[in-house]
Amino acid sequence: MKIETSVLSDVLKTITPVTKKELNVLDISIDSRSLRNTENTLFFTLKGNNHNAHDFLNDLYAKGVRYFVVSQNVSLPSDAIVFKVDDTLRALQRFVAFYRKKYTFPVIGITGSNGKTIVKEWLNQLLLPFYNIIKSPKSYNSQVGVPLSVIAINDEHNLGIFEAGISQPNEMDFLEEVIQPTIGILTNIGPAHNEGFSTKEEKLQEKIKLFKNANVLISEKTDLIAASKSEKVKWFTWSFNQTANVQFKKIDTVLKVNFENTEFSVDLPFTDLASVENIATCITTLLFLKIDTKYIVEAIPQLQTVQMRLQVKKGMNDCLLIDDSYSSDYQSLKIALDFLEQQKTHQQKTVILSDIFQSGFTPEVLYQKVAQLLNQNHVTRVIGIGNKIGTHLTNVPQFQSYPDTETFLNDFNLRSFRSETILIKGSRSFQFEKIVAELEEKTHETVLEINLDAISHNLNFYKSKLKPTTKVMVMVKAFGYGNGSYEIAKLLAHHQVSYLGVAFADEGVELRKAGIKIPIVVMNPENSAFSTMIAYNLEPEIYNIDELNTFLQIAENQNLYNYPIHLKLNTGMNRLGFVEKDFDGLINLLKQTNLVEVASMFSHLATSDMPEEREFTLQQIQTFQKWSTYIKSELNINPVLHILNTSGIYNFCEYQMDMVRVGIGLYGVGNDTNEDAQLQNVATLKTVVLQINDVEKDATVGYGRRFKAEKKSKIATIAIGYADGIRRSYGNGKGYVLVNNQKAFIAGTICMDMLMIDATNIDVKIGDEVIVFGNDLRITEIAKIWETIPYEVMTSISQRVKRIFYKE
Repeated sequence: MKIETSVLSDVLKTITPVTKKELNVLDISIDSRSLRNTENTLFFTLKGNNHNAHDFLNDLYAKGVRYFVVSQNVSLPSDAIVFKVDDTLRALQRFVAFYRKKYTFPVIGITGSNGKTIVKEWLNQLLLPFYNIIKSPKSYNSQVGVPLSVIAINDEHNLGIFEAGISQPNEMDFLEEVIQPTIGILTNIGPAHNEGFSTKEEKLQEKIKLFKNANVLISEKTDLIAASKSEKVKWFTWSFNQTANVQFKKIDTVLKVNFENTEFSVDLPFTDLASVENIATCITTLLFLKIDTKYIVEAIPQLQTVQMRLQVKKGMNDCLLIDDSYSSDYQSLKIALDFLEQQKTHQQKTVILSDIFQSGFTPEVLYQKVAQLLNQNHVTRVIGIGNKIGTHLTNVPQFQSYPDTETFLNDFNLRSFRSETILIKGSRSFQFEKIVAELEEKTHETVLEINLDAISHNLNFYKSKLKPTTKVMVMVKAFGYGNGSYEIAKLLAHHQVSYLGVAFADEGVELRKAGIKIPIVVMNPENSAFSTMIAYNLEPEIYNIDELNTFLQIAENQNLYNYPIHLKLNTGMNRLGFVEKDFDGLINLLKQTNLVEVASMFSHLATSDMPEEREFTLQQIQTFQKWSTYIKSELNINPVLHILNTSGIYNFCEYQMDMVRVGIGLYGVGNDTNEDAQLQNVATLKTVVLQINDVEKDATVGYGRRFKAEKKSKIATIAIGYADGIRRSYGNGKGYVLVNNQKAFIAGTICMDMLMIDATNIDVKIGDEVIVFGNDLRITEIAKIWETIPYEVMTSISQRVKRIFYKE
């Protein structure tokens, strides 16, 4: 859009004058790392508790960005156009609200505690034959996500569907201003985000603000909503048990519908209560929009499950798969391509893409934009599946076309995929899950799911306690504390951490082979691995004179100059490190050589997580300060100093020095309940029920007959055992798992590949999901039962357990 700086300044409410000029804004951005940032990007420099994009403005300028919205003083070249505002997030919302006013077609705004995304996606499926729809991609319902969704409206759209989520009072007014819904939908009001509100009534009052200027509110008919809604807004209701505009009655797998004295029935694709309520909301909306009942009867049974996660999976032949095989719209393609760049293991980036059914553009304009996106993201080759994409992307380099998925699977040599990162993105009708199944590395049904969004949150939590200049080293040793090192390291590189820390050289080598370029420190280097470390540009921790002499000899043989090393000082852990009596020899040795340079000096705290040992920790810190000052002075050097580990950051932040080291906290485990409450769970270990046995009273279960049924019992066998990392001592009723949100204690002895659980009072069937640990059964709880620490639980999970990485 072309816009005068004076108009934009007024919209944004700038607090400094701006040079008069017409701007050509083709995109907005909040991510300094996106490859789509260009000279026509209007960049909103967001600043939160855990991040500050102002730190990256010079990098953005170097990439060509010239339009900036900031909230603090910045220094940029004179051709940059800078809009200074009080609050960049509010400025973003104001700008999108201004843009939204250009369009007068109906817009549906959805809020509630549960079901927002499902109702949005199901309405999209149901209304596609009648409208050209713009909707929120994935779960973009936050203060930032909503404006990023609405800004994608274009002239070809004639219906919008946007969801809005809040977690505390005084947030919804901003989202209402952006969405400006004409039709409101209120889904279930449940316990989600209760902590932000004093009562359920307060939460409802806040959520219902989204509809204050809407023409109609569609919701279940309840007394609570009746007391809260505005009298000015028409109320179109549904109910199962009282008079409403639309009345429902569920009989087994059939939903009977009564509307305006007309009755019809629909077959339910899902029968759980939450799904039935969401289907009732969708049917009521369709009836309000005067969609023919015959179509409703035909379409509702075709509703499909909603999959909103981008998943990272290991593929065959050293490939990495990004599974986004359930949607193909233009907005979510942008998100997926950013994620592809973030997670790529290899320089070769392949995209398997279906026809795109939702864009608001003509096919010619749409695929021109898609080609531009693929080019901006440096995609190496594109495989198009579908008639339209095959017609319009022929000019894209290394483009191959297939009419449908079956033809691709039959004609393409899947074994030719090798050492590349593959984004698989397609509309449901193309059944791209078949492609994923063929390319995915085959493993058993037990999986460890890793939430990359949670890792980002936890990293930002610790960064929020630091000064902007403090560097961050993140420990990814021991296979990322059992979670997976490559994928997490790629995410950390995307977040521009200063260093990664590994235990042994081979871990660092694998990260280099996976394309990680940021500095890597090897914390436990073996002398035999020094040459390999140098070959892969890995930096050694040096902790005694003998080790230093060995490294210097190899450095001399390889003609190195100022190779970075990291000196460890032993201030009280008494594990590794130089002590005071070693300093004269260390200093004399380093004064005589230019083969190495001291990149950092550090020490390791022994009791930073123990309040009762605070004096000992402070003693370690003071000793390190004294010793490092002496060594710096004698060598006339200024290396990076660091001593704080995860618990040190939380408990002794005033001693952050030049850098800190984040370890277990990144993975969602703090050292006290207050810290834990501010971290997000990262890993969920899950498996499935293999078989269910009815066991009579006094019958026994498992090796050694250690479980004896006290009554007639239902015993379920699940697909996980001690070879997967579950301690054998966790059995015999000591430990438990979650099945359908209910505790099921382990019955008898844990086997190598299986264990049995007592599911007597649980509604369970073969194939049901079983949670071994996750959000509702935390690793910390298991560690208490094991009488160990969470580190051991996490690192015990076998490598044969498939890791799936995902981003919401």
